[in-house]
Amino acid sequence: MATTRSALTEEDIRTLVKGATPAERAAAADKLCRTIDTVTLSEEDLVAAADIVRVMAADAAELVRKALAVTLKASPLVPRDVALRLARDVESVSLPLLNCSPVFTDEDLARIVRLGGPVRQLAIARRPRLSPTVTDALAEHGGERAVAAACANDNADFTEDALQQVLARFERHEKVLAAVAYRAVLPLSVSEKLVTLVGDQLCDHLIAHHELTPQTALAIAAGAAERATVDLVDAAGRAADVRGFVGHLAAEKRLTASLLLRAAAQGHMTFFEWGVAELAGVPHHRTWLMIHDAGPLGLRAIYERAGLPARLLPAFRAAVDTYHSMEFDGGARDLERFQARMLQRFLTQPQAAAREDVDYLIDKMDQLSGEARADVDAAESA
Repeated sequence: MATTRSALTEEDIRTLVKGATPAERAAAADKLCRTIDTVTLSEEDLVAAADIVRVMAADAAELVRKALAVTLKASPLVPRDVALRLARDVESVSLPLLNCSPVFTDEDLARIVRLGGPVRQLAIARRPRLSPTVTDALAEHGGERAVAAACANDNADFTEDALQQVLARFERHEKVLAAVAYRAVLPLSVSEKLVTLVGDQLCDHLIAHHELTPQTALAIAAGAAERATVDLVDAAGRAADVRGFVGHLAAEKRLTASLLLRAAAQGHMTFFEWGVAELAGVPHHRTWLMIHDAGPLGLRAIYERAGLPARLLPAFRAAVDTYHSMEFDGGARDLERFQARMLQRFLTQPQAAAREDVDYLIDKMDQLSGEARADVDAAESA
């Protein structure tokens, strides 16, 4: 090992092995590593250097192992077995190597993502380059911070499926969604999905920088907002503060005729009553009487006071009449079966609902039918 030893004294090597304090050994390790990483080594020298690195990696002092990891973090001369050992070490030792060492294979990194925890995942996510093997593992197993960092890394190669999985896992996490939206290149399917999840600013960015027309973006966003709100109405139907929920929607200008019709047709009559009361500026108990107990003119009067479109009145009347003709039967999945029957009756009556509302309600009925079929299949297989 002539070249290496010419740059280091025998005293340096003795200090590395037998130094009295961790600080002395760490200083010797730092000097050795810098020499190994900067001089040209013969094949014989490389073997000797690898042995020296193994001695450092086995040192009981964290300070020595950290000196090795920090100094050789970007060096290809660290033996792979040593790198894998240090990747399981304490974070001060493992993170520098995980962040940029070229020694790890893609399979090594994917395995560490699966098993190594959020801090190690984040270090890997910030590497200079990430292959699909690694980003697939991050999309499936990564925590929020690691996935956001990887998506913000334009040298991270994500497949379309991996990005879709990211959106499915983190659809309510703004940092992740923003990181995906600001990637340099996005598949069209990912852009279209993102529009349904993000706010106006990110939506504008998607329209400006990705293959997505404003018309498509607006249609997707509007439909998603309606659907998401109806899903909230499903939950609000079991909550105590329907009034507060309706007030919030009104303040956000989302308490629309279309939303009320979709909700009424699914049997969310309490929500419909509070929605009409909010728009009409009439107390709920009086609104309830006009909808349910005041004869055929009551609904028309409160409906017109609420400023709802005249063309939809027959559709709302069909929803209310259908609701009055239905009863809960108390069996399993009572609410779902009630909704399915109500939707079926509502959709078979002549009314003036917009085509997009009818399509939405048909989709909802198909969804409820699918859930019912799944229950039957589960019962038969049990």
